[in-house]
Amino acid sequence: MMQDKIFEALASSPRRQILAYLSEQELPAGDIAARFNMSAPAVSRHLSVLVNAGLISSERRGQYVVYKLVPDNLVNTLTQFAFEICPVGGPLKRESRRAKKAAG
Repeated sequence: MMQDKIFEALASSPRRQILAYLSEQELPAGDIAARFNMSAPAVSRHLSVLVNAGLISSERRGQYVVYKLVPDNLVNTLTQFAFEICPVGGPLKRESRRAKKAAG
C-alpha cells in the first residue's frame, strides 16, 4: 500500500531531513550526500525509499541524477508546513532557500 510506503519513508530522520533540504531546490545525489555527510550507498537507499513512496522524483541529466520533491503530493504539502515550524526541518529549509538564491 502506498500509505505504508509513505509512513516508512517519513519514519526516518535522515529522509525527513532530505525532504526538508529538497523543499527549496532540486539537487543531484552527490550534493545531498555531501550536505548530510552520508556515504553514497546510504544516500542512494534513502532516495530510493523516498522515490518509491512518491515523495520525490528523479531525472537523469548527463552523468547526474537530480532529485526534487513531487509538488502535488499531499504529504509534501503538509510537510512543507511542518518544516516551517520544525526545529530541525525549518533551519534546513531556510539553508536550502539561501543556497538556491546564492546559486541563481
